Amino acid sequence: MNDRKRNVIEKAHELFIEKGFHSTSIQDILDYSGISKGTFYNYFLSKNELLMEIFRAAFRKMEMARDALLLGQDPGDPEVFMRQIELQMTANRENKIIPLFEEVYFSGDKELKQFIEIGQMKTLRWYSDRLADITDDLCRPYLLDAAIMLNGILIQNVRFYRKANGDSASMLPIVRFSVNRILNLIEEVTLSQEQLLSPEFLDAWLPVSNREALDWRSKIHSGISRLKKLDCENKDHLQKLNFIEEELRSKAPRKFLVDSILFSMSSDFNREIQELQALIDEHFLEKA
Repeated sequence: MNDRKRNVIEKAHELFIEKGFHSTSIQDILDYSGISKGTFYNYFLSKNELLMEIFRAAFRKMEMARDALLLGQDPGDPEVFMRQIELQMTANRENKIIPLFEEVYFSGDKELKQFIEIGQMKTLRWYSDRLADITDDLCRPYLLDAAIMLNGILIQNVRFYRKANGDSASMLPIVRFSVNRILNLIEEVTLSQEQLLSPEFLDAWLPVSNREALDWRSKIHSGISRLKKLDCENKDHLQKLNFIEEELRSKAPRKFLVDSILFSMSSDFNREIQELQALIDEHFLEKA
């Protein structure tokens, strides 16, 4: 993305926060960002597309910072998960993402509503995947239920905690309280085997293109997390696995480096390395 387009996105974001999405005209954006109508339509097909690009840019920035908190850490540590959620919620507050979401979601615009719903499904997928890191395999059938409840509990707890303590109150007490409640609940429903929604529903709710990208990332993350758990005391292995995660998240991952590192670890974790290598090979083959 060039600097001029990035500037338009930032200026439009400021206007949408100040005036509201529907009250901001394209002419307002042109005047505020100092571009022509032709330049605007060279960058964006519509005001809707501009708003979606604002959401994407904010999410990409947040996601990179959120994932960075996991590097070098035990993915099964609930405290790391809590810090990730705190970062996510703080970023949403600073970027005024939730008020914009609410304005366009209840406006009746089908295109924007579908876009937001996909974003919500991605959040549920991330919650579910991270809860899988923290809990054991017996809990997996109940993790979609847990992810949905965690999402709802966080939203309502934030609302009333900020009402009691002010808009600038720290998110961490809310997150810690909410996550601890969900972890207790997961233990309870696993013991009683009570399930409301099968995790398979999440696959159906996400469009195929989004699901495929998320599934690959989720499988890679799960494979690396399993390897970390198998040898969590070996700092050399942890550094190698962290490097692989970073490399695969980059815009142009160097597969030869990833292959070389995996090969160096294959004597210790032959089956697990083969499974991870197969996932990576399949993904790069599809992109070729």
